[in-house]
Amino acid sequence: MRVENEAWGHIPVLHIIPDGHDGGPLPTVIFLHGHMSAKEHNLHYAWQWAKRGVRVILPDALLHGERDQSLDEVQISLRFWEIVLTSIDELGFLQDELHKRQLTSGEPAVGGTSMGGITTLGALTAHPWIKAAAVMMGSGNYVELAKAQMRQYESRGFDLPLTEEERERMLQALSRFDISLNRQAFGGRPVFFWHGVKDPTVPFEPTNRLFHALQQDYAAYPERLMFLKETEAAHAVSRKGMLSVTGWIADRLSE
Repeated sequence: MRVENEAWGHIPVLHIIPDGHDGGPLPTVIFLHGHMSAKEHNLHYAWQWAKRGVRVILPDALLHGERDQSLDEVQISLRFWEIVLTSIDELGFLQDELHKRQLTSGEPAVGGTSMGGITTLGALTAHPWIKAAAVMMGSGNYVELAKAQMRQYESRGFDLPLTEEERERMLQALSRFDISLNRQAFGGRPVFFWHGVKDPTVPFEPTNRLFHALQQDYAAYPERLMFLKETEAAHAVSRKGMLSVTGWIADRLSE
């Protein structure tokens, strides 16, 4: 594969092109990294897709990678939802660029790990063009997750810079992207979930609940829904999970 370090507008991306491809459109995946990570940390996913003839775009999220602003982990964590919502918005720009540059054959799939998986689920509420989704240890229950994060910060002695009114406005804004409250947004699109049962960072149970609810919604086409759960795994995707999701998404893109 060939890896090009590019800037698409203000967004630094790694553009991964399969071997032997000189130009023209290809099936495409946009894959998003996790919290405190960066685009190059997901090159092993890109390698697997590139072997299947899939183009991959790996962007840096706000405040991460080449977009670093020298903030510490606490400062970045306090802006977690700003980062997620910015990435959801930027996916629309990346999709436009793929079409303008005539790089994608059909609409791209979107996926990600951890924060990237969380972003992917929110993106499904905003972007009906997403062809398929890969949610690796992500969660779609934005309101519940945000409330838990605020409780956790306060229990550690951090003084959140939000008034009660600002908190309510934030939760109201997040509810629009909370796919556990808006399941119709899936629209029958293919979705692959991976989650470790012992995940201490993004809890397993909300994803498990969402999957079981979706089984009813996908009853007419169960093959579009996949959940690989690993009972001993924590907050790190296994090799089995990585190989399974890359193969599954490549198959969906070829349909």
